[in-house]
Amino acid sequence: MNLAYDDLGSGRPVLLVHGHPFDRSMWRPQAEHLAKSGYRVITPDLRGYGQSKTEDTKTGLDVFAGDLVDLADHLGLDRFVLGGLSMGGQIVMQLVKDHPGRVAALLLADTFAGLDTPQAKQARYDTADRITEEGMERYAEELLPKMISKRTRATRPDVEAHVREMMRNAPGQGAAAALRGRAERPDYTGSLEDITVPTLVVVGSEDEFTPVGDAELIHREIRNSALVVIEGAGHLPNLERETEFNDAFSTFLTSSGATP
Repeated sequence: MNLAYDDLGSGRPVLLVHGHPFDRSMWRPQAEHLAKSGYRVITPDLRGYGQSKTEDTKTGLDVFAGDLVDLADHLGLDRFVLGGLSMGGQIVMQLVKDHPGRVAALLLADTFAGLDTPQAKQARYDTADRITEEGMERYAEELLPKMISKRTRATRPDVEAHVREMMRNAPGQGAAAALRGRAERPDYTGSLEDITVPTLVVVGSEDEFTPVGDAELIHREIRNSALVVIEGAGHLPNLERETEFNDAFSTFLTSSGATP
């Protein structure tokens, strides 16, 4: 699988994994900030998203994780800081479970370690069928008010426009394939205690999809972890409150020894 990706800066490598239904531009504020601070930041489009193609009808999180390891191999990255948001965070949990020796430190943002309820699982299948049939436009408009906080929508039209654009432009087939694979993901809760590398857990205080309680659970299970709650942000604090997010991430990278 040949993934489209951006590779900014030089120094200690940081690989950032976007969520659903987004693309690598989701991480632009972090990539630019960290690249100026002496890090090498790699932001790929997952298969079936952005400019990365797929013929899959179902893509498991293990497949996404394997693609990322292949990309790291291609770039000559032995160990790297690995971060992900939402579905990207679940892919990160899968990757560190399968390849623990590759990861030097972790960022888990606005994500959820457990399984879906039966209703939520079925909803993923139903949504996959729907967007395969009708495309992303209506789905994107329905998701938008839940993705970012009311405060962000009122004060950051630039962020709202970017999030809307990413969701509307996401390829329907790739997004549907990911939804089907994600519905069948394993429960990562039991493997969190096996994570020994420094880990930063971040969540927006107004996140409707993965509320603060989900982040607190991850923080409790990973012994060597820190928790940061970004006030006023929804599911995408890295875009909604990029300064606070960047400060928290930079401080973590310095304190964890993941310095350039």
